[in-house]
Amino acid sequence: MPQPPRRKGRPKSFDSANQPATIQSLDRALDVLDALAGAGGMTLTELSTALDQSAATMYRVLATLEARQIVETEPQSQTWHIGAMAFRLGSAFLRRSSVIERARPVMRELMEATGETSNLGIERGGDVMFVSQVETHESIRAFFPPGTISPMHASGIGKALLSCFEEDQLIRFLRGRSLERFTAKTLTTAEALRADLAQIRNRGWSFDDEEKAPGMRCVAAPVFGMQNEVLAGISISGPTARMPDGGITGIGALVREAAQKLSYGLGASAADETPPG
Repeated sequence: MPQPPRRKGRPKSFDSANQPATIQSLDRALDVLDALAGAGGMTLTELSTALDQSAATMYRVLATLEARQIVETEPQSQTWHIGAMAFRLGSAFLRRSSVIERARPVMRELMEATGETSNLGIERGGDVMFVSQVETHESIRAFFPPGTISPMHASGIGKALLSCFEEDQLIRFLRGRSLERFTAKTLTTAEALRADLAQIRNRGWSFDDEEKAPGMRCVAAPVFGMQNEVLAGISISGPTARMPDGGITGIGALVREAAQKLSYGLGASAADETPPG
């Protein structure tokens, strides 16, 4: 039995050129929530001043939100705070903010922009585990099915993640670990790896130059969460013939931008941007 078509995100008759896309009262209510969340509590006077609105207008907004438990008031201090319902709404976001789910559209955009396979990987037990992939349309392509494990020192994503390690973390990682050689270009000494990590931190993206497999290159960047913690790495992988030396910097910029976009979607702030290349 055929499924009924899904409804679109806006009315068919909606003309964005001639109709305002926002509701003023709702916009004002969201301004109130944003102000309260940022200040950790405000009086009516403080809120009115901060948003340049009359006290009467602000009180109507607050009273409406309070009726739905989105804000609440503290009688003794006469301050308004974010309420329990707002927490419930935020928790719904957290439940669907899986890095894998949110990465898919960003990875697809990155694949389309570069023409190469996009990958997502996380650190597990000192290695990189690939957890998602959007493949290129090219017949010759990199292939890392979910669950594939790769050493961090010979992986674009792995080096991007290592570049975010604190010094004590990096020391623990290197202690007693053999940096296995896979190709003539593999970084097999702590000194060489540290020098490469310093470059990655400076430009905001890593480069695996045939360090794991001859003829294959990878450019990656770290992805951050709302607590400024590194969550994953996003990358582009492809054959050296389609990723020549002259194109790596441009690909690096695209990968860095994709990582920033995904990071914002996961709650990271603008302060967590990686440095420009």
